[in-house]
Amino acid sequence: MRNDSYYDVIAIGSGFASSFFIYRYLQSAAPNVRVLILERGAEGQEQKMQTANSGSFSSKNHEKQWLFTLGLGGGSNCWWACTPRFLPNDFNSFSLYGVGVDWPFSYAELEPYYSQAETIMSVSGPDYNGLYPRSRPYPQPPHKFSSIDEVFKQAYPDSFFQQPTARARAATRTRPKCCASGICHRCPINAKFMINNDLAELFKDPRVEVRIGCEVDEIIHSGSIATGVRYLTSELEGHQVNADLIVLGANGIFNPFLLMKSGLKHKKLGRGITDQISQYVYVDLDGLEGYDGSTSVTGHGYMLYDGEHRKKHAPCLMETSNVLQSLRLERGKYRQRVNLKFIFEDLSKTENYVRIDPLNENIPEVVYTGYSDYTQRGIDNMKVVLPELLSALPVESIHHQGDKNKTEAHIHSTTLMGREPAQSIVDENQVHHKVRNLIVVGSSVFPTAPPANPTLTLSALSLRAADKLVARSAL
Repeated sequence: MRNDSYYDVIAIGSGFASSFFIYRYLQSAAPNVRVLILERGAEGQEQKMQTANSGSFSSKNHEKQWLFTLGLGGGSNCWWACTPRFLPNDFNSFSLYGVGVDWPFSYAELEPYYSQAETIMSVSGPDYNGLYPRSRPYPQPPHKFSSIDEVFKQAYPDSFFQQPTARARAATRTRPKCCASGICHRCPINAKFMINNDLAELFKDPRVEVRIGCEVDEIIHSGSIATGVRYLTSELEGHQVNADLIVLGANGIFNPFLLMKSGLKHKKLGRGITDQISQYVYVDLDGLEGYDGSTSVTGHGYMLYDGEHRKKHAPCLMETSNVLQSLRLERGKYRQRVNLKFIFEDLSKTENYVRIDPLNENIPEVVYTGYSDYTQRGIDNMKVVLPELLSALPVESIHHQGDKNKTEAHIHSTTLMGREPAQSIVDENQVHHKVRNLIVVGSSVFPTAPPANPTLTLSALSLRAADKLVARSAL
């Protein structure tokens, strides 16, 4: 008889982190294994983008936004599908530059999983990027540069490349070619990788049960063993399900919150919440037109990313936009503009943290006092060097748009990964230091928040965590 209260694995959340873990776990699991995925959000059009005004969490600092999606497939439904890797030196920033902390393993350890994640997502990328070693080529050819990108490439051949992206350059089995409309948060033709499209078989696997509208309230544990979870629905309070393994993949706000509610206290838990900081700039040009690339974000500039300057100020990744978001108004010059985004690493600050809301114990509160001085110095440096950086272009004028972008929607570093239990929540394999059958996945485990988009890295980490679990089970 089927027991609907016991499972081999319970995954909390259905976004990238949980889904990539379960995808890899099932590849070597027995035919009779049972997996339960609990998703708090809804399915299809009922999915909702969350802010502090949505009621799922609170924040006293309304100048800073924290965005995420509740729904089956999580953030894959609304992401822009930007998939750069972290650079090798991002994993050793303290040893090399004296800032942040070192990750508990190197780029080389994660590289095979980067390649596997790129294959699953059918990532489009440049034939060569000498900034990070690769064991295999990108699954899809790179997107077409804009005319402005071509100038950047000529000026910076070793540090400017097509952006790696899970927006299809060529049609795949499940997705058409990118239409380059720039409506990427809800792709009008499903050309970007989404879990509900490309990993749909995961939810249809007979070994997997998905329950939507289920808000996990507590991870039940005894000593060093988790035994199950308790969750709520709109119709049911306090339903309990049991399992041999718990995979916590909510996000950087709810992962620490659930650990706190479950009594798993730690001095570092929830501390250091951060997000990358970005600045928009648009540049009016004299005679050079843009907006003729083949996707929304076409170029990546690493000119201000890695190097000895990281000892003094934050590294920066530059994006060139191919989205018709702000045409010029002068007759004959409509397309003579380039929109740039500069994304900066932020260092974790203990003054920024997640806690149980003191006024409502059922939701988390984000306490945020601002980004680091290290990041501000990076922003200041960018503004100083930008005219020289753009010198290959026929620049008419440069326009800084201030702090208009209030979030990159990348929530990091609240359940830190590390080798020392006193300084981290999970070990190098993402296993909770105290509860050894509890695995925490997602960017909440990142020790640092480099400028590159985190989704490919957290997906690769989930593949690695599943492999490490299988290897340990085989001993």
